[in-house]
Amino acid sequence: MPVIANTMKDKLAAGQNVYSFNVVASRYLATPGIAQACGFDWLFIDTEHNTMDLDTVSAICIAALPIGITPIVRVAGPESFHATRVLDGGAQGIIVPHVNTATEARQVVSNCKFPPIGERSVTAPAPQLGFEAMPAADAMPALNEATFIVVMVETPEALENVDEMAAVAGVDCVLIGTNDLCATMGIPGQIGHERIVDAYAKVIAACEKAGNYPGMGGVYAEVLMAQYIELGIRVAQGGGDTALMMSAGKARMKFLSSLS
Repeated sequence: MPVIANTMKDKLAAGQNVYSFNVVASRYLATPGIAQACGFDWLFIDTEHNTMDLDTVSAICIAALPIGITPIVRVAGPESFHATRVLDGGAQGIIVPHVNTATEARQVVSNCKFPPIGERSVTAPAPQLGFEAMPAADAMPALNEATFIVVMVETPEALENVDEMAAVAGVDCVLIGTNDLCATMGIPGQIGHERIVDAYAKVIAACEKAGNYPGMGGVYAEVLMAQYIELGIRVAQGGGDTALMMSAGKARMKFLSSLS
């Protein structure tokens, strides 16, 4: 087992759902501690839709590791260097957007796992192992076991292929990118549309059959969150740094304005 456990994987294996704090605007190294103190289970560190540099990503991941909030990074694309560099920097999992086929899902696994499962290049020392100089024969399987791999469904093509994608060995979670799926279906913004409800049911069924975890992204309206979680979602985005700060800030100013 790795020196630093992937608590997200452990909670899922124990039957719990896991909810993320989304890191988009934050660059503050106290962010993992704040998220952990609020009760979030994992960090969704988004490098697809922001300008965060690799050193900042790594620093946030390393700050998260010892406090038991799992750092997962959404990379910008499927190329291997996006995933391997953040994994080498301390991430305990990878989210790859715009995966449409089982072939693409297999490549994601190959990029992120060491031999004999994949083709990830061996490096040391690993932050996930507490920088211990473990023998490669021990470190490689420990890191493979601790790495959580998520592929995203964001198009009708991916939805059509989701049974095969979910069945790819090494894929831990199939996460619906709800806003992009709405857009590519021609129903932008309609995250409660019956076609999206059907998509959720299909992804959940595929994951249950494959023995991994269905995930939800881009849904923050509490009624819809409850609906999709009740359907069987296990991995969910809990809220983003900007949106949560805006919500709290507006609520405080509404109160303060009422006093004047």
